Amino acid sequence: MENDDQESFNLIIFVGFQTYQPVGKLHLSPNSGKKTYLLEVAESLKPKDKMTFDTVNNAFLFYQKYAMASGFTARKSSQYTHHGVIKSKWFVCSKKGTKPFKAIDTAKKIDTSNNGSKGKSVRRVPSIRTGYEARMCVKLMPSNLYEVYSFKEAHNHFFVAEEDRHLLPSNRGMNYMQEQAVNSLSALNIGPVKAFNIMRTLYGGFDKVGATKNNFKNFKRDLNRYISEFDADMIKRLMRKKEYMPNFSMEYITDENGVLRGLFWAGEDAKRNFSVFGDVVSFDATYRHNKYNIMFVPFTDIDNHNRNVTLGAAIIGNETAETYSWLLNLFCEAFGHAPPVIVTNQDPAMKKAIKDTWPESRHRLCMWHIMDKLSAKVGATICNNTDFKKRPCAIVWTNSILRVKFESEWATIMNDFNLVDHKWLQSLYQIRDTWIPAYYREEVMFGLMRTSSRSDSENHFFGQFCNPGCTLVEFLGHFDSAIEAQRHEHRKNYYDTRNTNAEIWAEDFVLEDQASRIYTRTIFFD
Repeated sequence: MENDDQESFNLIIFVGFQTYQPVGKLHLSPNSGKKTYLLEVAESLKPKDKMTFDTVNNAFLFYQKYAMASGFTARKSSQYTHHGVIKSKWFVCSKKGTKPFKAIDTAKKIDTSNNGSKGKSVRRVPSIRTGYEARMCVKLMPSNLYEVYSFKEAHNHFFVAEEDRHLLPSNRGMNYMQEQAVNSLSALNIGPVKAFNIMRTLYGGFDKVGATKNNFKNFKRDLNRYISEFDADMIKRLMRKKEYMPNFSMEYITDENGVLRGLFWAGEDAKRNFSVFGDVVSFDATYRHNKYNIMFVPFTDIDNHNRNVTLGAAIIGNETAETYSWLLNLFCEAFGHAPPVIVTNQDPAMKKAIKDTWPESRHRLCMWHIMDKLSAKVGATICNNTDFKKRPCAIVWTNSILRVKFESEWATIMNDFNLVDHKWLQSLYQIRDTWIPAYYREEVMFGLMRTSSRSDSENHFFGQFCNPGCTLVEFLGHFDSAIEAQRHEHRKNYYDTRNTNAEIWAEDFVLEDQASRIYTRTIFFD
């Protein structure tokens, strides 16, 4: 390259497989021969000696505006104060200075002391510092104005191209609307990355958002840290809600260290639903969706549209019979009585708690939980290569056969596949009266018990609104959003029933016509 005083620097530099075009005009110092770069900007944006400003902040805003137009980031540097008054202040390029050299100890980079497992790797962050001192300096004058007394325009690095200037730190920042959007979308279990993608789609491009994906992630991280400080206060807020709302029930327990181990709550709508639809209730504690890794336990019923309706909920820290007994007693206190039928999985602690606490309730096992284990217990080979799985389903998922028919068919299936001595299948047959519909045909509303897992369906429903990183405050907010969606669906189903007419197959079939006017639309179609 020729050593002219000034030449256009317009080379394409190849780095790996990436290309970029340097921005800025190259200057060579006549004394040292060092390369410096200048960018032509409007004179009105460029600082000048003896320029004055009312405040230090106004001076920085002017230099920042100049930096944005040039393609670099400005930052505040050192200052001199006297009796609390800033006498002088430096504003510099963000690339000023050098990053201290820090040798990486490769022995500490990967810790293999724990059975050869990898430890935390050292994060290698690239440095932006180049050591040059492009700057603008101001000092306080007797007129109480800050005057520019030093301005170095040249830089020893390329400037950022105009199409990339939205990536400069000074040009990246979330506005109030974007922060509110991230907070609101989190109530729908939409994380910061998805929120950013929504924003860039709505704005029309990455460069139009004004922030990056990391800005969104960092904001959500800081928001969660702030919210988590109010987890303890959330219990107090629920207690005040209980005090001022007579139909709201809430109780909690802590361990000897004051750590929350159980929380139960139920509102007025839940109690009203229980009084109408409280024939069969299911609950399940297999759902962990909060940062404290404690179980979420929704009490689920079925409404007159054959849809799940949440009666109440709890979060518990362990799955012992003592904890379940505490929870079931609170349910009775809140709702006035235990449900006639309770459906759970095969948890022995649940079984003991229900027997001790709700002896008058009929305990039934969830058919879906049991049948879901069939392949794992019997073996994938027999399930995938034969009609074995189809044949048990034909006698389990039906309420149209009697006990004698079930027992006969079961024995035939076991003999056909040489499973007579299978311990798990034997254990299920011994408790067949707790999960096979043929054994509780005489019970009221028994058809509600033969549906697929209501608790799993409920867990999937709440999973759309929650995530494992939830704080207690955030989790309860998400729960309210989920209940609101559930109420909306219930209202919509009522609307469809009241404002639509079912298609009748036979005009002279009086029974069908009457049923279409009596039943909800969903039940009528069933």
